[in-house]
Amino acid sequence: MLKLATAASTLALLAGAAAAKDTISFAFTDDDPAYIERMGELVDEFEAANPDIEVEFITAGYSQLVEQLPLQLAVGEGPDLAKIADHGLMRYTLDLRPYMADPDGFAALHGSTLNLLKTADAPADKIGGFMLSQTLNLPFVNKTLWEQAGEPLPEPGATLDEIVEASQRVADATGIDIPFTMDRSGHRFTGPAFSYGAHYEVDGHLAFPDDAAKAYIADMYRWTQEGAFPKEMWGAAGGSRYKNMGDEFVDANVATYFAGNWMVNPFRAKIGQDFEWTVLDAPCGPGGCVPMPGGTFLAAFNTTDHPEAVAKLVEFLGSEKVVRELAERFIIIPGANIQDLEYQLDDPSAAEAMKVFARNAPNVTDEIREWSAFPGIQAVQSSIVQRMTQLIVGEMSLEDTYARLESDIASIDAELSN
Repeated sequence: MLKLATAASTLALLAGAAAAKDTISFAFTDDDPAYIERMGELVDEFEAANPDIEVEFITAGYSQLVEQLPLQLAVGEGPDLAKIADHGLMRYTLDLRPYMADPDGFAALHGSTLNLLKTADAPADKIGGFMLSQTLNLPFVNKTLWEQAGEPLPEPGATLDEIVEASQRVADATGIDIPFTMDRSGHRFTGPAFSYGAHYEVDGHLAFPDDAAKAYIADMYRWTQEGAFPKEMWGAAGGSRYKNMGDEFVDANVATYFAGNWMVNPFRAKIGQDFEWTVLDAPCGPGGCVPMPGGTFLAAFNTTDHPEAVAKLVEFLGSEKVVRELAERFIIIPGANIQDLEYQLDDPSAAEAMKVFARNAPNVTDEIREWSAFPGIQAVQSSIVQRMTQLIVGEMSLEDTYARLESDIASIDAELSN
């Protein structure tokens, strides 16, 4: 049976699920419920093949994991392994190589992406888990609404401001409530910041916001004031908590939704034939046409009492057979070197969207890729979400927002320097 932790019990499970011998805990989250369900089934298959190992499969919200995992790992607690996106947690990863049945074969399959699961001072051949998925952030558009409005889709080279203005015209013509939105996420915020020409670090030290970032922040604030980016989109949640805006897009109430390729499969399932949709190329600006890269990882933690069991589960879930199945079924760009993927795409909207993501991948710059793996990125992005929310809901002025961000980022930089 699939073991799902309820929201009320998740924290307790995360703190002490691995108490019994040969029992390990696996915390998992995703925006696609079908992907979570399949991962649970795979855990069941693993347990059936390894009767001496029990896996507590813990499902939790993304925000809950982001907020709780760093605290738990810092005091030697938490799950034995988890799906994560925070590179700051890589210092807690366990070197699985001594416990694996075929570490060299696993390393050959996953290649250089294994380097993303370790710190610079770790052994060169360390295996801390594997990369579950590679991601890019781009604007999704409801093609049907754009056609009804008689508004042509923005061409490659369009700026984000031009995309938002066109989205407003679509909303005005069709009567929908939301011209443009993006997830309440510092990661989603970042790609357009680079296209504006912003830089997050200079000479190894954090330096944000610079003039280009301030111009982007001012534009986002202006869009909320004009109604193009409804302020309740970010104001509905507190602190730095993540909020997904995909359901509004599914409900055909959004012209343009800035998210990532992990939403292709949920949209394929939820939208069906209700309307046509696609993805635009990365917005352009003085800094170029830059899509924000990212990724999710299955990380094994050095707090485990059962490294052999954890290694077995990681080898199973990271095998070519399992990675291929998950990638093709859930439309994932895997970190592993899997050739000739045959995505199960009978949906023309999803197929077209994946082509756009593929052609934008080469536009990822070295600078933004390095930033995506920067140890302090999670703290910086959390500050951005919190301060942008305070700006958008009217708690702070633009100048106050710039000043608070500068102060926050200076504090983060000082902590990283210690």
